[in-house]
Amino acid sequence: MEVQLTNRQQHILWATVRHYIATAEPVGSKVLVEEYDLGVSSATIRNVMGALEKSGLLYQPHTSAGRVPSDSGYRIYVDQLITPSESLAKAVELSFQQRLHWEDWSLEALIHGAGQILATLSGCISLITMPQTSTAVVRHLQLLQIEAGRIMLIVVTDGYETHSKVMDLASKNQDSPIEPEVIDRELQIVSNFLNSHLRGRSLLEIANLDWSELAQEFQRYGEFLKSSVAELSRRTQAPTTTQIMVRGVAEVLRQPEFSQLQQVKTIMQLLEEEQDKLWQLIFDEPETEDAGKSRVTVRIGAENPLEPIRTCSLISSTYRRGSVPIGSVGVLGPTRLDYESAIAVVTAAADYLSEAFS
Repeated sequence: MEVQLTNRQQHILWATVRHYIATAEPVGSKVLVEEYDLGVSSATIRNVMGALEKSGLLYQPHTSAGRVPSDSGYRIYVDQLITPSESLAKAVELSFQQRLHWEDWSLEALIHGAGQILATLSGCISLITMPQTSTAVVRHLQLLQIEAGRIMLIVVTDGYETHSKVMDLASKNQDSPIEPEVIDRELQIVSNFLNSHLRGRSLLEIANLDWSELAQEFQRYGEFLKSSVAELSRRTQAPTTTQIMVRGVAEVLRQPEFSQLQQVKTIMQLLEEEQDKLWQLIFDEPETEDAGKSRVTVRIGAENPLEPIRTCSLISSTYRRGSVPIGSVGVLGPTRLDYESAIAVVTAAADYLSEAFS
């Protein structure tokens, strides 16, 4: 749902989120008047907060209480109301450089150290996957038309494993659909072209290629190839034995959001016994225009597909060897967390590990 806010609504939402993050107490208009220079009366703030509640960005946990941010309120706060702090990012980067020495440390010691710094600086549970040093390499690739308007991508990797993906091929001009014979010829030409250029390269590497460079007459296959190879890459990337370094559990469980014993148990079970589910989630990075640069993913509350952490926020990014993502860095905490700091810490950790492994 697209929500358009006025400048005043943005300022009051920002102040409400900031205060709730700092105190864990529902926020009333009187507090905002006293502690933030909003330039409006308490009555005006109450009216704006009421409008924000109707928009689903704030809610009242109790009738007589102040208001707290919803997942949607946090989403707007993260996407529109905060800007990355360059000074904070530099301070975090300096902390990694001073406390970690990747030239002298073992791989495990480096990951352990980075995880501890992440947990300490963010106040969250830190999650770092061990680097994946082996990736599936393309041995053969074939595009086939299995029926009118549907094509299949078949990839055979160096381990002689076969992976496939089927998708509808939408015609740009629905009034004059392309003849199946033409599609077959084009698919063979594209298959030959891709084999000559991609054989011997890893799926992780080719998932980040710019498919728009395909010749103009083959552009209709670009989106299919991009999404298919990305999915196959994720599917083949998951290791047989997943290992995620977890740090900072004791600290974050002191937060009031984790006062329910059953909730703590389900989170601990996920962290200790179901890491394969968590691995697939934090290693799934967003598409970017710059394939060689990682981006931070922020999943807030119900945006998390895993039930145990649907009341948490998960901030993650990948670290790379060259342009190929080989591992991930993340922090897990309550939705009421300092997003600016958490994003800066995760970014710095991913950049530092990328430098170390490159």
